[in-house]
Amino acid sequence: MSVTNYAQVNGIHLYYEIHGEGKPLVLIHGGGSTITTSFGVLLPMLAEEYKVIAVELQAHGHTSDRDAPESFVQDADDVAALLQQLNISKANVLGFSNGGSTAMQIAIRHPEIVDKIIVIAGAFKRDGFIKGFFEGMEYATLDNMPQSLKDAFLKINPDTNALFTMFSKDKQRMIDFKDWNENDIQSIQSPALIINGDKDVMTNEHALEISRLIPNSSLVILPGTHGQCIGEEGTTKPGSVLPQITAMLIKEFLNG
Repeated sequence: MSVTNYAQVNGIHLYYEIHGEGKPLVLIHGGGSTITTSFGVLLPMLAEEYKVIAVELQAHGHTSDRDAPESFVQDADDVAALLQQLNISKANVLGFSNGGSTAMQIAIRHPEIVDKIIVIAGAFKRDGFIKGFFEGMEYATLDNMPQSLKDAFLKINPDTNALFTMFSKDKQRMIDFKDWNENDIQSIQSPALIINGDKDVMTNEHALEISRLIPNSSLVILPGTHGQCIGEEGTTKPGSVLPQITAMLIKEFLNG
């Protein structure tokens, strides 16, 4: 089964896709990304066993913008509202990068709809990012955005103003990022799988901290840079089996 559609969610026209059958599994992309750029490699593997609901969040890809900044809290509420519209009472949630942070916010704010969460390169504190990340973000321009992500956006929406809006809102969200309360992370009751790359944008120490704070969690450190373990567009090395390994680890966690 494969479905593409839009839902009116909290004032935006939110795009989503449904692939496969089985227990619901929500996929949440990273900043500046689309479903395809984050999950083009991983999604088909997961859709073999699960009903995958992949979303594109505010101002990203096919989804419209709203007259408000992006936030992880708002993204979490948007995903929860979509699931309600789809009559899905409970789902597993997988998020990559900014999507990993959103997955944690869903588990914090909407625990009743979450079964298990997978957080891939997510963060909840500024010192969880590699040294120099925020200093670099201050001076980032659209030219610094990976060309593959810009091309993917413009293929969906050829409006260069919309691309600049997405970039600007993504950038501002990170510049304004403030540490979350550790008690909120500790409040997550859903079983959690924390995955990080050993050369990731988020430090391995931060991934370990998240896994220690969430009561029922496991940690996996895989070789590679940001997104390499899921085959994010622009990171995959020819012949790499890392995405397959990641998919197997995810399936074992979800089916356990």
